[in-house]
Amino acid sequence: MSLSAVLLAASPSPSPSPSDTSTPVVPSLQDAQESATNAAGWVEQNWSTWLAIGLRVLLILVIAGVLRMFVRRAITKLIDRMNRTAQAVDGTAIGGLLVNNERRRQRSQAIGSVLRSVASFIIMGTAALMVLGAFEINLAPLLASAGVAGVAIGFGARNLVTDFLSGVFMILEDQYGVGDTIDAGVASGEVIEVGLRVTKLRGAQGEIWYVRNGEVKRIGNLSQGWATAGVDVTVPASESLDKVKRVLGEVAEKMSKEEPWNELLWGPIEVLGLDSVLLDSMVVRVSAKTMPGKALTVERELRWRIKHAFDVADIRIVGGATVPAGEEGTDPTEAVAAPSVFSNSESTQSAAATPIASTPRSPAR
Repeated sequence: MSLSAVLLAASPSPSPSPSDTSTPVVPSLQDAQESATNAAGWVEQNWSTWLAIGLRVLLILVIAGVLRMFVRRAITKLIDRMNRTAQAVDGTAIGGLLVNNERRRQRSQAIGSVLRSVASFIIMGTAALMVLGAFEINLAPLLASAGVAGVAIGFGARNLVTDFLSGVFMILEDQYGVGDTIDAGVASGEVIEVGLRVTKLRGAQGEIWYVRNGEVKRIGNLSQGWATAGVDVTVPASESLDKVKRVLGEVAEKMSKEEPWNELLWGPIEVLGLDSVLLDSMVVRVSAKTMPGKALTVERELRWRIKHAFDVADIRIVGGATVPAGEEGTDPTEAVAAPSVFSNSESTQSAAATPIASTPRSPAR
């Protein structure tokens, strides 16, 4: 029974007097004492319920706070352990190339932030619902309204949700990180920042691309594992293959032992053999595994050394259709006819070929 109901039941209802209907009824001291006694009795009957509800709410909040602090600390320790594991790999050759401090810091920070936010939302949301339930509030309409609102917001912001979820999985799966060179389809370049919604890329010309994570359908990471440096050498068909192979082998062996190329090369430079044979030329392919992102540098140095070695060994490098040695090329003007004298209107031949103009006859009289 509520306090207002008790007060109304305790106060006597005076019957209206037919002689004086406008005079207000003043409660007597006895009536006031009875009302106070009834109110004190109601409080005495319900204080245990209030105390139980308050203790339950306090217990829920304390447990939620302690659980939230424990879960956040556990997530922080997990992220720190991941960082220590990655730092242990830094001593190896591959680990030092695949993991860098900035990439590891941003990835750990993003993962920790997402996990802590999700844990706090779940724990505090559950605690709020339990507090409302402790006050005997019907949660069915509230949950139904929240479900409808969540569906509406999710439908209206589906692109934002897609970007966010794609960014979370990209970070969790470590598809790429800061410092990687990637091809995201819509843009390519070096990753300078990884966010939950947008990834920033530095293009080859210095431009910055802002790529939404939800728009990325496939990713080609050019900085993980190893890269391949390939050089195609085109020589005349009459050249000795054994000589070409010997010179290329000497270049590869010498380059593999010199610094800094011995650190950039992750395997021996191999002469793969003939890649194609044309009518008057043939292509020999040279390949090597290199450090990620260093394939172009190795290819340029390898071409430079091959050109010098071929000049010393008197081996010609050709491209496309070539002219055999000892044969002179045809004169491109041989197929052009000599100018005609009739093209000049003032020449004698042109004047002789001009038809004689007829003179008009005079009319007969």
